[in-house]
Amino acid sequence: MLKQTLIHPDILEALASAGHGSKILITDGNYPASTMLGDNASLVYLNLAPGMPTVTDVLRVLLTCIPVEDAAVMEPADGPEPPIFNEFRKLLPDIVLSTFDRFTFYEEASGPDTCLQIVTGEQRIYANLLLTIGVVL
Repeated sequence: MLKQTLIHPDILEALASAGHGSKILITDGNYPASTMLGDNASLVYLNLAPGMPTVTDVLRVLLTCIPVEDAAVMEPADGPEPPIFNEFRKLLPDIVLSTFDRFTFYEEASGPDTCLQIVTGEQRIYANLLLTIGVVL
């Protein structure tokens, strides 16, 4: 039995096989996970119920396991910035969020460097987060 924060076996396996520059996508409940899965990515469904877990719940746990050197979000075509972006900034204080339009985000998130895609029950829109794993110093 593991005593650490992250205990999900499929996520642990994907992280253990990842390296510097590998990407992890944490998706909201609206993301087209099955049709936008990259060739090298493992797919883990954590969406238990609407709102459970949230993208930020998953992010908090991942941050106990991996260094993050970059984070990217899907920017709305118009309107104000989604409030969840500020939550991401609070959890990733040393990271400047990169922004992509919807279709560029899909391309980035399904690229060959993405090793893991985690689907959540997040109900807030534009709550998708693409992390790039950094170096362990």
